[in-house]
Amino acid sequence: MSSTDIQSKEHTNADSEIHPPEIHRVSEAGNGGEFVVLGNKHYYKHELMKAFGGNLNPGLATPPKHQFANPAPLGLSAFAFTTFVLSMYNAGAMGVKPPNVVLGAAAFYGGFIQMLAGIWELAVGNTFGGTALTSYGAFWLSYVAILVPAFGIEAAYEGTDQMGNAVAFYLLAWSLFTFMLTIVTMKSTLFFFSLFFCLAVTFLLLSIADFTGNSNVKTAGGVMGVITAFLGWYNAWAGTANKANSYITSWPIPLSKQ
Repeated sequence: MSSTDIQSKEHTNADSEIHPPEIHRVSEAGNGGEFVVLGNKHYYKHELMKAFGGNLNPGLATPPKHQFANPAPLGLSAFAFTTFVLSMYNAGAMGVKPPNVVLGAAAFYGGFIQMLAGIWELAVGNTFGGTALTSYGAFWLSYVAILVPAFGIEAAYEGTDQMGNAVAFYLLAWSLFTFMLTIVTMKSTLFFFSLFFCLAVTFLLLSIADFTGNSNVKTAGGVMGVITAFLGWYNAWAGTANKANSYITSWPIPLSKQ
């Protein structure tokens, strides 16, 4: 081997140390950085991710981001359904007296599902939605506890006339809480504000009915509750209907231009 060949080889080795092969250079490309560039070749990130454990991504610094869908329509639907059933009983529809048929819906739909929807609202950063839905989910669960004998709540008042007043205080507290939330909706839309306003009035009327024992006031509370249920369904529908899935969409009427 000649000295010229040796010098040429040494020069090549030195040059490769200073300028490593292009395959060692890693960069990103694409409008959203969806490609990884290795040398002169482009690879999709998701294809490389499969080689490193798929969705577990044990070798990646940042896992893929997952977004929640809007949980509000689910929570509103659960609330509206259970409110409708109980309010028909409170309104005296068809002469039904025992309210026990609402227990299943109150425990599993209005209670459990609405509670989950509220937690999802908190996960997506909606403080109001999370506060409202988890609270009313807890309302339905606590209402079930009042009616189920195993909890012993009604039995604790046997032989006294205090049960009516005790439930009235319970409903009055929910009315005050709902009026607080109503104030927070005054810059939303007309139908969303109306939902909370009517609910607050419903709780208030039912509370007065238990304080006074007046069946007419209880009937009025039931009627107001039915109206509240339909407002809940409308707001749930407004959150799901769009031009991509329906020929008919909602008509939001904003209460504020801010």
